[in-house]
Amino acid sequence: MQIFNNDIKESVYNKAVKTQKKFIRKFGDDRNTEYHLSLVDNEVLTPPFGCKTIVTDKTAGTDSFAEKLPEKPLIIGNIRMGFGHYRISMAMASAAKSLGYTPLWFDLNSFPETTCTKIISYQNNLYSMGSRLSQKFSLFNKLFWEPMNYEGFKKLSYNAGDQKTAELMTPLFREIPKETPFIATHVWPSQAAIHAGMKNVVNAIPDNWPMALHLSEGAIHTVQTFNSYWGYRMLNGFEDGKILNPMGDGDLIWIGHYIDHELVSNIEADCANRITRTKEGKPLRFLFTIGGAGAQGEFFASIIKTLIPYVKKNKACIYLNCGDYENVWNMLQKMIPEFADGSLPVTKHFNDWKEELEFANSAIEGLETESGSGIHAFCNKDIFGAVYITNLLMRASDVLITKPSELAFYPVPKLFIRRIGGHEMWGAIHSAELGDGTQECETPEYASAMVKMLIEQPSLIEGMCNNIIAQKKIGTYDGAYKAVKIAAGIKSGRDL
Repeated sequence: MQIFNNDIKESVYNKAVKTQKKFIRKFGDDRNTEYHLSLVDNEVLTPPFGCKTIVTDKTAGTDSFAEKLPEKPLIIGNIRMGFGHYRISMAMASAAKSLGYTPLWFDLNSFPETTCTKIISYQNNLYSMGSRLSQKFSLFNKLFWEPMNYEGFKKLSYNAGDQKTAELMTPLFREIPKETPFIATHVWPSQAAIHAGMKNVVNAIPDNWPMALHLSEGAIHTVQTFNSYWGYRMLNGFEDGKILNPMGDGDLIWIGHYIDHELVSNIEADCANRITRTKEGKPLRFLFTIGGAGAQGEFFASIIKTLIPYVKKNKACIYLNCGDYENVWNMLQKMIPEFADGSLPVTKHFNDWKEELEFANSAIEGLETESGSGIHAFCNKDIFGAVYITNLLMRASDVLITKPSELAFYPVPKLFIRRIGGHEMWGAIHSAELGDGTQECETPEYASAMVKMLIEQPSLIEGMCNNIIAQKKIGTYDGAYKAVKIAAGIKSGRDL
């Protein structure tokens, strides 16, 4: 076995085969099963993007899946693993729509009858548990979680195991025409697509720390930063102490950040609104995104407590997205008694997508109503609404408070809290160097001090906005458009 012309030890390959057999024993092997596919609308994704969701069809008629495809389809292969890969997929869907394509949402973690979904769900649950434990137990984080995320996933040996496992994910691809443009926002859909014989696969690599975890030989790999480009091109550190054969020129392309068309096209207007609010002394809007299952709840609660006096003085407004975890809201109510005792102007926006959408649009337009003051909490059991409300509220916000994950690349001023996993710190480093975000604040005390400084010196937010506008001019935020063009064969890497 080789990966980009680098030999893999027989012992590593044998271990990969053993892992594949373990999954077969645990979850079955459905590679000889026929799955028929169909397309359905999605309440959240269809209206803005014209996006259709790929589902299995147990009552398949005489029409083949190829006959059900729109005129210019573009498949976005993803998995739900936290919110990050869904958010990148939404950026790709938005860009595809703006370029005249119909995006088709293909979540390999949404087919519970398949071996594919069973494997992904199993591994996702393990990762989520590790994330939560890493925030609760510093020794676990130091000795296991950080090293695994930072170095363990970096090794070619890890990729070898994933490649064998991805062979079990191919049955869902059988009906898809092999020439259909395909963008994967997680490596497993990319690997599965390649194993299934798909011809036009873009593997959109997230993060800013090169890891073999994200390799999918046979696909065109795209990256958001030059740090990633050089790390992947040379496969730097992917095998201890060894200079490896590099990736080929056509295997890897820097294309910029993966950002929604709606965000990119409105950068100047949204930044102008932010600058106006800072100059006119209007409440500064802080958007909190709590992903996973609230692994950093105490960290967020500390910052919110710092902001409460400013909210009471109408100097700050809080947008708080709890995702699809109402238990996170319940947890925060226990940590912040003012949330429950009626002493704060807290408005809940729960499980009503139409109302959430109206609120976000009002906030974007800058209307001086309830949208620009007080505290607003969001939670939606629908995962699509839970993720996309953050994308909408970003346009209306002055500062996004988040861990340095996929959101590190978005064109909004950012304050970064402590990472989950060592690989994420490079997102904060990249953003701070571009000037559109702060350094990573590793303690609640440091993050709270940063919040106070931003409120007391709002010109710092204006400076980040000016940097965002400058980065737009040089194409930093054009990655999603370019990924679509590559997958569709409009542009090669050298044409971009």
